[in-house]
Amino acid sequence: MLKTIIVGVTLGLLAMTGSALAQQSPAPAAPASNIKRTPLQKFDVPGANYETVIGMAEIVPNVNIGSHTHPGVESGYMLEGEMIFELEGEPERVIPVGEAFWEPGGDVIHYQAANNLSDAWSRFVVTMIGVPGEPMLTLVSDDELAERRDRRAPRPASS
Repeated sequence: MLKTIIVGVTLGLLAMTGSALAQQSPAPAAPASNIKRTPLQKFDVPGANYETVIGMAEIVPNVNIGSHTHPGVESGYMLEGEMIFELEGEPERVIPVGEAFWEPGGDVIHYQAANNLSDAWSRFVVTMIGVPGEPMLTLVSDDELAERRDRRAPRPASS
């Protein structure tokens, strides 16, 4: 049940951000055909000026969603596959099936949300919280990435 709820929130959030992202073009991202977003539920937070979106995201092998930020907290749960997950100031890590993840949102850059597999899709449910009418995901421009490069954790050595 919790898995279903988390997946729903994640997908809904991702789906709602699609139209917002289409209106913005600060940085290249994976083509829409490489990421499937399925909205599951969207609702206002009682007594607050926030909305919650639950959805499922499915990413083809070896694809990164692109560097981005969220206006509010985001949490998710891996249903299938593996995701490379990297937030500003933290080293990248792999999120395996059955593991939950979260990020604080706001000004923190989410550098990677990438399928770590070369032969299978990765699927996760996500719940995002944001302000009604505002995009749930904003791509980060190359210029901003360059300005903030000192905030990114050291990269793993290539083999």
